[in-house]
Amino acid sequence: MILAIDVGNTNIVLGIIEKGEILNIIRIHTDLRETGSEYAIKLRQVTDFYGIDLKSFEGSIISSVVPPVTESLKLAVERLTGKKPMVVGPGMKTGMNVRIDDPSTMAADLVVGSVAAVACYGMPLIVIDMGTATTMVVVDKEGSYRGGAIIPGIKLSYGALSSGTSLLPDISILPPKKIIATNTVDSMRSGAVYGTAALLDGMIERMEAELGCKCTVVATGGLAQSVIPYCKHSDIICDGDLLLKGLWVLYEKNKPGK
Repeated sequence: MILAIDVGNTNIVLGIIEKGEILNIIRIHTDLRETGSEYAIKLRQVTDFYGIDLKSFEGSIISSVVPPVTESLKLAVERLTGKKPMVVGPGMKTGMNVRIDDPSTMAADLVVGSVAAVACYGMPLIVIDMGTATTMVVVDKEGSYRGGAIIPGIKLSYGALSSGTSLLPDISILPPKKIIATNTVDSMRSGAVYGTAALLDGMIERMEAELGCKCTVVATGGLAQSVIPYCKHSDIICDGDLLLKGLWVLYEKNKPGK
């Protein structure tokens, strides 16, 4: 059994995984101000609540896009489990040829999502992750990571729109009944949901054209279920556990003795 930790800008997702099966998923808020000791207390509290013995883990693995939190969590996990966690980064075995300008700059979440999608769904692939930012990455039919696009996330974009204008309110990301909306809130929701869906459709088509083939498209992230059902590409696979699956795959590829 391992502890898999995915650190995002908004949330930290903890996965308890045994033989590839995700037994528990726990979410806590990402806080850059917390120390290793404070994260240790928080991890102890949530795992005790779920009846999880931290000393029973074979090991752990961390993927993070928030470097200050990475260091705090490494200290917390080692203190609680007695074992140093793996951290996704340069030098880790992934099984992919990374064909971008500087592979050392590739964000951990992009590595993890791509590895998971290849293991679960085959190639070629477009992987969409809809969180604080929306990322789209491509893995070709040879299993090479080719790069992709980074788009401002929906909540980030509409939060900026609301804070930067006098008359536009904060909104929840829900689909209005009509694309041609007849009030301000529904007009914003139309743009957020249908506009983002159209953006994704267009980007998928352009990526496939540039790659020269059709791709399996896999979407994950907290906002995927709010938008993907409204894409014209009706065969997009939504997998909310994709990053935890990828952390399991990477742990197995890199654990001692491999």
